[in-house]
Amino acid sequence: MRKRSLSPGDRLFEWSIDLFLVGVLVVTLVPLWYVVMVSFLPFGKSPSLFLAPWDWSFEAYAQLIFQPTIWRAALNSLVLTLGGVAISLTLTVMAAYPLSRRELPGRNLIVGLILFTFLFNAGLIPTFLVVKDLGLLNTYWSVLLNGAVSVYNLLVMKTFFQSLPESLEEAARIDGANDWQVLWHVVLPLSRPILLTIGLFYGVANWNNFFEPILFLSDRSLMPLPVVLRDILTGLNVAEYVEGTAAQAAPAEALKMAAVVLITLPMLLVYPWIQRYFTKGVLIGSVKE
Repeated sequence: MRKRSLSPGDRLFEWSIDLFLVGVLVVTLVPLWYVVMVSFLPFGKSPSLFLAPWDWSFEAYAQLIFQPTIWRAALNSLVLTLGGVAISLTLTVMAAYPLSRRELPGRNLIVGLILFTFLFNAGLIPTFLVVKDLGLLNTYWSVLLNGAVSVYNLLVMKTFFQSLPESLEEAARIDGANDWQVLWHVVLPLSRPILLTIGLFYGVANWNNFFEPILFLSDRSLMPLPVVLRDILTGLNVAEYVEGTAAQAAPAEALKMAAVVLITLPMLLVYPWIQRYFTKGVLIGSVKE
């Protein structure tokens, strides 16, 4: 098959797009590369964009990894992330599936009320007072339940459920399946792409969440990694996270950047496993044929 020849204008357009994408790649990778390089900075060296391999020092990572406070914060982040994903996905599925059924009474009204919360919210002080009156302050539940369902994710999943063939559900109902059995045995097995995609959205949001723990948690032993990172980057309570006799084995800049790398690494490891479903899940959930 002969390849279509491009006009000079088309070639110029493609080259300009390639240059733009290369520029975006450079702007994205250079800061990440700088963070990694500074995290290996030995004591007495100045931060640099390039660092010879024989000058690399792992002291910053060693100081952070062997601190009990860091491991306690990592456990808190793991609990909040896994618990948040489980709760958010469950609530999102339980809301999206009924709303995807045309026969649901008051369906349009409910969707309109949900969209209203997407545009307007009660504000910070009423939210805090509600959490306080429910007795959830200084517990994991205050972070897990507050904002557990994203309106955007709910609407994407609702559209995905609507795109599934109705004939499959009708066949299951003819075989005697009820609504719960249709959801569990028919809908959810076909929804792996959207479940993993929305789960990734919720997972990243929960892993990076630091405002709500600061707002609702006062016990330092319950604080997750993002709060620890905030304290290290701003110079607050650094001595609490870098204890011991070797506290000066790595410069402060290396400790800060090593903390950034350690907190970012789990999401970087999870994403390649889910990314094959990512595009399919987003497109199917946003386009209805």
